[in-house]
Amino acid sequence: MQALGSIAAAIDRTNDLVGRVTAWLAIAMVLVQFTVVIMRYVFGISWLMMQESIIYMHGIMFMVAAGYTLLHDGHVRVDIFYRDASERTKALVDMLGSLLLLLPVTTVILIGTIPYVRQSWASLEGSVETSGIPAVYLLKTVILVFCLLIGLQGVSLFIRSLNTVMGGAPTVKHDDGSIPHG
Repeated sequence: MQALGSIAAAIDRTNDLVGRVTAWLAIAMVLVQFTVVIMRYVFGISWLMMQESIIYMHGIMFMVAAGYTLLHDGHVRVDIFYRDASERTKALVDMLGSLLLLLPVTTVILIGTIPYVRQSWASLEGSVETSGIPAVYLLKTVILVFCLLIGLQGVSLFIRSLNTVMGGAPTVKHDDGSIPHG
């Protein structure tokens, strides 16, 4: 079980790092949006590529940080019964949810997306706008990254939950929401 715990910890560290790095896109997005507004309404200049970059950053930020959000228990949950349940019951719900819902849905999305992304790469799909970003294929690739990161985090959640269900200590979070690794 310790080897599995090491795998879960490595996945957690990866998604934590990816999420923290991706969070900087929020600042970049605000700065680019501010620049677009100033350019347009003060100087009367518009640059479509800059406007499209905001959409790219927004999509990347939310798709790539989904694993981070799952790691820190930030996804919406209907917790009428969950919040008052014992740690073992919560772990059982998380374990079954990962195994029966999260991982199968992620797999279906991944399998369904591969031809979509492959076709986009084959034609090096670009923006429908002439002066837009000529890299829609890269944006579509983010869907595959999403599947990988959220799927890996689902595996980590399953491993940590299995450990708790089998009588191991539940994963305790620090006050800042971080999970101790080791």
